[in-house]
Amino acid sequence: MSQPRGILPRLRGVWGSFWAVPAAIATGAVLGAILLTALDLRLRLDGFLPSGPEGARSLLSSVITAMISFTALVFSITVVAVQLASSQYSPRVLRTFLRDRVSQATLGTFVATFLFAMVVLAALPGRSEARLPALSLAVSMALVLGSTGMFIYYLHHMTALMRVSHMIAAIGVQSRRSIDRWAPRPTDPDGSPDGPIVDVLAAPDTGVIVEVDTTMLARLARRYGCAFTVERIPGDFVVAGMPLVAVHAVGDTPPGPVDAKLAEQAVEVGVERIPGQDVGFGLRQLADIAERALSPGINDATTAVRALQEAHDLLRRLADRPDRPRIVQDDDGTVRVHVRRQSFASHLATSITDVRQAATDQPRVIELIDSILADLTTAARPEHRPDIQRCQAASPAADAPGSR
Repeated sequence: MSQPRGILPRLRGVWGSFWAVPAAIATGAVLGAILLTALDLRLRLDGFLPSGPEGARSLLSSVITAMISFTALVFSITVVAVQLASSQYSPRVLRTFLRDRVSQATLGTFVATFLFAMVVLAALPGRSEARLPALSLAVSMALVLGSTGMFIYYLHHMTALMRVSHMIAAIGVQSRRSIDRWAPRPTDPDGSPDGPIVDVLAAPDTGVIVEVDTTMLARLARRYGCAFTVERIPGDFVVAGMPLVAVHAVGDTPPGPVDAKLAEQAVEVGVERIPGQDVGFGLRQLADIAERALSPGINDATTAVRALQEAHDLLRRLADRPDRPRIVQDDDGTVRVHVRRQSFASHLATSITDVRQAATDQPRVIELIDSILADLTTAARPEHRPDIQRCQAASPAADAPGSR
């Protein structure tokens, strides 16, 4: 069973899900309908339907029936289109569609329209001479018009979102945010706990390391008088029971017994890789798109070139950063938390080595890879250049006649 986590990670998980925004909009529509119908009873505004309550009831019933059928049709077709897009590019890009706020807002608007109309329909008076809830009926019509506009924009947005160039650009934007926030900087401290390992905490679940809460680990380390080393990197797959967090002694005083459950809460294990601390996830997505485009069944070298161009920008940003762990230390320099990060060599292998093996019959792709490596040589830190040179030496062009 998963260990319980703090309230903030839970809120982030809920807000990042597909249903959170539609549920919030739908709840607001129901509450708004209740308040407006109550307000209508006080204001007693004149209605705009000459046919009275029967006409209003017929109108609202038509809105409810049409919007329910319309919502089911639109999103059934969307699910099929998304499945086709994910199977053609990569299953890992499906998260891009699920986290798309326009899709969530569109679904929320459609659901809010028929829920609002249902509440207003229930509040209609039964007597023909009674006044109608004019304000609520006006808002119902406005929601229908808003849903129509959202549908038109939604078609345009989804058409753009499913284009491979837009998808690749969206992956690049998310990856650059991860690099700016989580990739190591030259000013980051370096080091590791000096004390011996006195205990090793096992992974509580099987899955992917999603996030490491270094602030929580540092607080626990100070409480127990120890230091922690996270053995796995965000993005790594772990099996329940394998070593996850090493506990180090600090100074000559042995640390107190560490509550394993508290330490395990600081290392989130999920079912899939996600952007954030997993800086290499975007490069993995781009590599998947390029490899699938180069497969014999698709044979789309242009898409592979576009994915490599986006990966080039990310690699250039990473080439200027050192391979340093994430360190949390006290004011006196005592290391409390040590978390390894993905190395530049691993990013290079993901983006270049895997794609190059699939591009043996695509000279245009091989030439682009060689030009990327040549540019990275000029931009990389000195400690990264041997990795780039090894990658250049493995290029098919390097083994061609006359290439030496």
